[in-house]
Amino acid sequence: MTSGHLEIEAKYDVVEVFALPSLDGLDGIATVDPPVEHALEAVYHDTADLRLLRARVTLRRRTGGPDAGWHLKLPAGPARRELHAPLGRAVKKPPRAVTAPVAGILRAAPTMPVATLRTRRTVTALRDAQGRVLAEVADDTVTATVPAAGPDRPTEVHTWREVEVELGDGNAGELAVLAAAVGERLTAAGARPSATASKLGRVLSGRLQGSGRPEPKRRKKGPRAGEFVQQALAEQVTGLEAADVQLRTEQPDAVHQVRVAARRLRSTLAAVRTVLDPEATSAVREELQWLGGQLSEARDDEVALTHLRELVEAEPDELVLGPVAARLQQMQIREERAGLDRALETLSGTRYLQVLDALHALVADPPFTDRAGDRLEPVLQDALRRSVRRLARHMAAARDASPEDRHEALHAVRKAAKRVRYATEIADSQLAGAKDVIRVAKRIQRVLGEVQDTVVTRELCRRLGLAASAQGDNGFTFGRLHALEQARAERGEETFWAFEPTTRRVLKVAAQ
Repeated sequence: MTSGHLEIEAKYDVVEVFALPSLDGLDGIATVDPPVEHALEAVYHDTADLRLLRARVTLRRRTGGPDAGWHLKLPAGPARRELHAPLGRAVKKPPRAVTAPVAGILRAAPTMPVATLRTRRTVTALRDAQGRVLAEVADDTVTATVPAAGPDRPTEVHTWREVEVELGDGNAGELAVLAAAVGERLTAAGARPSATASKLGRVLSGRLQGSGRPEPKRRKKGPRAGEFVQQALAEQVTGLEAADVQLRTEQPDAVHQVRVAARRLRSTLAAVRTVLDPEATSAVREELQWLGGQLSEARDDEVALTHLRELVEAEPDELVLGPVAARLQQMQIREERAGLDRALETLSGTRYLQVLDALHALVADPPFTDRAGDRLEPVLQDALRRSVRRLARHMAAARDASPEDRHEALHAVRKAAKRVRYATEIADSQLAGAKDVIRVAKRIQRVLGEVQDTVVTRELCRRLGLAASAQGDNGFTFGRLHALEQARAERGEETFWAFEPTTRRVLKVAAQ
């Protein structure tokens, strides 16, 4: 069983003779507790190649102090989400409860102790008038031992002193002001903000060098095409890993974020086929398509049911006959849980982990073509032209399509626009005119995306109407919702064709 909280902290480096300043008199602080000393020992676990640390994740087994146990710290924007599990009997191997959220980062690689930190910690709690802890200031003296990692990397011992300010419960704005005020007193006393976000990052920084994310060489005329593409793919794989962790910890919108990350990677691999051998990347692209498909149904139902509930809420009471809102709410609860379970099952499978392995192998050793050494701008311009021309062809096909085939043709336009957007976003900072292309691609996605959404909402209305009738309820409202969604689809198509000439002109310029 795990528990967790959001950790917001700031670290400061101090010299050995640093004297902690008085913390009395700060705005909002009624009392300052007497200092309390703890003796802590934390054994940090990671893979041999430090996969967790590279993903800004730390896993440790801590003894001593009030929060002894297994701790998993995950990135959460400027803060960190910390999950706890009891110490239990596990010593050498972390319990599954704390490794499950990072299974996509570990990718079945075993973990091992990579550092042991012994800390003499003196904690001062700052409380408000109600006795709540608004912040804790921890004065740490640390001794870190890093075991030998081969004959060329002997055992390392590091010692230092630092001060940590961790915020507690309360108003976010007021806590930010308090953190700044505490920071001012610390820096006035000689402390300086730490250059590293974690103790483990500090002691293992040397072992992170040389085998992490690729960095393009600095050149006067910018990176070569291969270097740029390799870096872009590395960042996108990192984005997929971050979304993976969000889904495994059941964060809001996580299914969508994994789906988007997979689609972005697939579109990028298609766009840079002149730099990366398309035959060598075709299997990965197919697997990314499979991944997106596995997650699509859950996301589509989530969007559709949310929209229908908002639509019902806006309807006059006299047009809502029977327990319509209750049916939609119950269905959404069921579908969201079922969709999340399907997504988690997908991420737990061997096939998905093999996709991640393939992506990391691709980043580590890209199958470059002869154009990888070319200047970046012409290569990106070529990729942009090809994706734009593909979109233009689909738009022309939609204009010529019969009424019966129009919907499928517009669906193809939307997917082509999405590929243009993803391909162009890679080159956004490198090419003139890219922002205009991104703008029109987003507009196509938004308008035709709503049209596509109505395909799902109308089918749901049909199913719910039949279920209501079968149970003796009035299905009128579901029929009305179906008609409203039909009208939304028609308006969306009209909007698209109204701005289509402008879009065509932008694409024509970009395709030249």
